[in-house]
Amino acid sequence: MRHLHLLAVAALVLLPSTIDAQPAAPAAGKPAEIVPLTPAKTRLTWYGHAAFRIDTPAGKVILVDPWITNPSNPTGKDDLARLAAADLILVTHGHSDHVGDAVAIAKKTKARLVTTFDLGRSMVAELGFPKDQLGFDTQGNFGGDLTLLDGEVTIRFVPAVHSSTVSKDDTSVKDGGAPGGFVIAVTAGPVLYHTGDTDVFGDMAYVGKDFKVTHMLACIGGHFTMGPAGAAEAVRLVKPRHVVPMHYGTFPVLSGTVVQLRAAMRKKGAAAKILSLEIGKPAVL
Repeated sequence: MRHLHLLAVAALVLLPSTIDAQPAAPAAGKPAEIVPLTPAKTRLTWYGHAAFRIDTPAGKVILVDPWITNPSNPTGKDDLARLAAADLILVTHGHSDHVGDAVAIAKKTKARLVTTFDLGRSMVAELGFPKDQLGFDTQGNFGGDLTLLDGEVTIRFVPAVHSSTVSKDDTSVKDGGAPGGFVIAVTAGPVLYHTGDTDVFGDMAYVGKDFKVTHMLACIGGHFTMGPAGAAEAVRLVKPRHVVPMHYGTFPVLSGTVVQLRAAMRKKGAAAKILSLEIGKPAVL
């Protein structure tokens, strides 16, 4: 029995420790698998009004309606100065509160412009957007899809019920094409629907049928767009997982509130969760 006990102890000594064990060497010709400790996530930052920044898992930067220096953002000038890199600038329509700081950002970062074909031409001709930073790869129209950023992002142009002009000053008002919104689908990540400025309309339901929207960025301010009741109906039609209120509180006439949206959604049976973002604070999606 003593001999059997010694053999058992010897076997334990010869076995590698499970705590210190290393993965087996990869088979010949196969690279070792590298698993990140913390997988990258998509981040969403609201700058106030309708301006958003999307950071993709691959580190790309997408800006939507980048009026970063809007009155709701107390650090807008600093945020604009600190913005060192951007890959895409998406603009829903030509009004100055949505074009915002797009031209200055484009000249600084060389970001490419994603708009409808008509709006892109007007922004080049009237506002001086760099002509070589847009083309058929980033221009489209409603119903069209763009696959960009090495396939990480697919963007669909969707309609909106609004208007669109481009103005370099009060004496020059030019056609900005039809207003719209965007569905922004990140590969293996969130699907965001930025409504642009719009009223609720029945065909929003098709967005919900074509995409499993995880985050609907919806205007709620009223006066120029749908207010809380209209936004609640839009949420009911699209059926997103979350709704992110925007385009409210920037000016006194944009009087819709998140509290009113919550009450309207409850009344209409819209089941999405409200994600009320703090200006300048990124949210991990």
